[in-house]
Amino acid sequence: MASSLSSPVILQILPALQQGGVERGTLEMAQAITQAGGKALVASSGGRLVPMLRSLGAEHITLPECGSRNPAHIWQNARMLARILDQHNVALVHARSRIPAWTAKMACRRSRTAFVTTWHGVHANTIPGKKLYNSVLASGDRVIAISAHIGRMLHKDYNVPTTRLRVIPRGADIAQFSPHAVSGQRMHQLAEQWAVPAGSAIILMPGRLTSWKGQALVLQALAQLEAGLPDQPWHCVFAGSDKADGRYVQELTQLASSLGLDDRIRFAGHCEDMPAAMALSTMVLVPSLRPEPFGRVVVEAQAMCRPVIVSHHGAAVETVENGVTGLSVPPNNVAALADAMLAILSAPAASRAHMGAAARQAVVAHYTTEAMQHATLGVYDELLGTRLAPAFLHTKNEAAPFQDHGLAG
Repeated sequence: MASSLSSPVILQILPALQQGGVERGTLEMAQAITQAGGKALVASSGGRLVPMLRSLGAEHITLPECGSRNPAHIWQNARMLARILDQHNVALVHARSRIPAWTAKMACRRSRTAFVTTWHGVHANTIPGKKLYNSVLASGDRVIAISAHIGRMLHKDYNVPTTRLRVIPRGADIAQFSPHAVSGQRMHQLAEQWAVPAGSAIILMPGRLTSWKGQALVLQALAQLEAGLPDQPWHCVFAGSDKADGRYVQELTQLASSLGLDDRIRFAGHCEDMPAAMALSTMVLVPSLRPEPFGRVVVEAQAMCRPVIVSHHGAAVETVENGVTGLSVPPNNVAALADAMLAILSAPAASRAHMGAAARQAVVAHYTTEAMQHATLGVYDELLGTRLAPAFLHTKNEAAPFQDHGLAG
């Protein structure tokens, strides 16, 4: 069963369309499929991003309980999905999460439809049965790893051969994440919202509030920074939501108070305007305690010409060249993190600008959304014999030439 080579139907499947990196990647690929002349379908249990998906020209198909681990739901959705593949003449299914991937694998096997998977996250296999559960994401006709770090893991732990494995890093939207795309008014509004005094350096830690991201580590390092720079105006803003009903932010607030940081810290919650948040910052912190599978926020900060400090493990080793496009420090090392923050705050503005410019150049060269879209379309072309990737580039080339003005200091 195959749809037209000039306009293939591609279906992506994931648990829901709420928020997060997997969801953003799904929308980005739906947009690319449509621009390349294909038809984009997305199957999920729904969510707040469905209207945005439809605005991109894609169609949403509701699969109830798409993320449920209940075997009955999985089998029921597999039968439903098999009918959908037949009704819509779907040429390829792209699964982005484990439960939907099991559903899709069964449906694709019945209909002999091409099956692609992407391994997005950190999926441990330390308990019995977990490796088998994870293995569906390593079973696609093509398996996409979002970093070389994940690619090595898939090859080593799941025996994915190079003939099926494709490393396609996630990317930043360099038009949206550009210093010259953010107005002073947007920055001023955020500064007022955060109640940060004018002239204060802003240390930004974006991302959801969860212990492995390293917020407690940052607070301990900030206490050391305060001891070293007691009179310099700076504030640290944690921009992210707490997934634990506010319990974790309460723990962090208490820790900040015990360290004497009450006046220095802002817990801003979810931020709708991350480009403005990064433009407002002096530096961006991503000191994760566990290796990040990719870390899109790192390349988004770099695209905004901001010095970024990361933990030296996982995919951060790929996206940050220490001392050139940012700073990397040993994981879970309070003193090293404090020293890195001090180095950036103490550096001349021209030095920070030089590092920021080098960071954006690296992102433009290697880590753009457009590059991710083109490479993923290329994977579809491998399996289908289509020419989606060249068609996508053609639509981009027909548009006005992109001029990267984001390198100014």
